[in-house]
Amino acid sequence: MAKVFRPSRGESRILSRIESSKERARQLAIEQVKNVLEPLSNSLSMKLIEEKLVQTTSKDDIQKQIAASLQKLTRSDVFDIDYQIAPFRNLVPRPHIVSLYVTAFVVEQLINHRSVEDIYGSDEEIYNCINRQVARFILQ
Repeated sequence: MAKVFRPSRGESRILSRIESSKERARQLAIEQVKNVLEPLSNSLSMKLIEEKLVQTTSKDDIQKQIAASLQKLTRSDVFDIDYQIAPFRNLVPRPHIVSLYVTAFVVEQLINHRSVEDIYGSDEEIYNCINRQVARFILQ
């Protein structure tokens, strides 16, 4: 017969603190996006094009689309964010919420934009490129 795990009061308190600190870090990262929206979207679009992960006819269109996605991230509720990143949640062991959200946007929605010719690279390569830029602007 399987043993049922019932955490003690102390264990429950520690688990609760861990979960609340993760949630605080997630909210802080999303709040920081508001302050660096323009330079972050510019940096992301440039790096995606420089590393030849996105082939496009207009860098400005890509930047505007990424900026709109980041703006949407700052206004979205938890359910909408979780729904957007669900297919990519297990991409890396400890993903950054902003990087994961932008990766999901690039892979699922940006590919259909009129100025995007094609998107190259694996999901993980795209995530790593995006995460390097996000790490420059947002504290982790």
